[in-house]
Amino acid sequence: MSNHLSSLLEAWRKAKSETNWVLGTVYKTEGSTYRKAGSLMLVNGLGQRFGLLSGGCLEADIVRNARKVMTTRRPLTLTYDGSDEDDMSFQLGIGCGGTVHIMLQPIGSENDLGLQDMADALARRVPGIYRQRIGGLESRFNIAGERSLPIHGAVEGDWLITPIVPEPHLLVVGGGSDAKPLVGIAKNLGWRVTLADPRAANARIEHFPAADVIWKQRVAGLGDYALDARADMAVLMSHSLSIDADALSSLQSSPVKHIALLGPRQRYRQVLERAGLEERNLSCPVSGPAGLDIGGQLPESVALSILAECHAVLHGRKHGCAARSRNTPGRPIS
Repeated sequence: MSNHLSSLLEAWRKAKSETNWVLGTVYKTEGSTYRKAGSLMLVNGLGQRFGLLSGGCLEADIVRNARKVMTTRRPLTLTYDGSDEDDMSFQLGIGCGGTVHIMLQPIGSENDLGLQDMADALARRVPGIYRQRIGGLESRFNIAGERSLPIHGAVEGDWLITPIVPEPHLLVVGGGSDAKPLVGIAKNLGWRVTLADPRAANARIEHFPAADVIWKQRVAGLGDYALDARADMAVLMSHSLSIDADALSSLQSSPVKHIALLGPRQRYRQVLERAGLEERNLSCPVSGPAGLDIGGQLPESVALSILAECHAVLHGRKHGCAARSRNTPGRPIS
């Protein structure tokens, strides 16, 4: 499973009545730390943990303390100071050198800390705000519009306020062999993936078992699907000018934030022309050639390049299509 919040909540939901559970949360950090305020982890009575609150160095001790919380049914706060040689975190080998403040809250049938509401909202791909009283048991989740969400978790008085957003949804147009590593890496990242290809020989379920949805209809309807399914990004890699052009045209009415188009710059212009679009009128940035220029020509390297660019766009970083010359040679296409 991935470390994305949806996967953590799904593990809890399936076994919440079978064993005890504790929610671990980073509520404050000082200096350099691996995870930031608002990071969540779940621990159960079997000693299993889902998610990370550090780079892996603190988790064993967090699980040990979580067992105490399961016994007492009382919340507990912990502080790990990576700069103090006498502190537990220094002895555990924490490498960041910062200080991490963590709270552990018992989850019960009478008080699930708002996790079920959160899980339901994420299943519908609806964002929200999670409020936790630091050192207490009062926690609640409320649906919120995306424009009102803060960027990171923040402390307001005695409360930690954390934005909760669905995992990214990637739409991949083209179900050929070179799409396999792209779908696989995206799923390892914890993303939701829809694979679209109207051709009977492509996008076969046995070749893409990790895909959440396989769309075999005409790509002219992808815009409506992307709107309903709240797709965030799209990769056009069908190796067909007409399919890519139809998909690009349809996605102009969708909420996708970025589109990556496989192939060299010349092919990008051909797809635009066939779609009847002009670059200045596109509804979102389109990178053509797709991906960051990291070198390599094999499908795995190309997939890494494209997904790295998508990841950068999602997190507001300067991405490759803006940082490199548009004359940079693109990826090879068949």
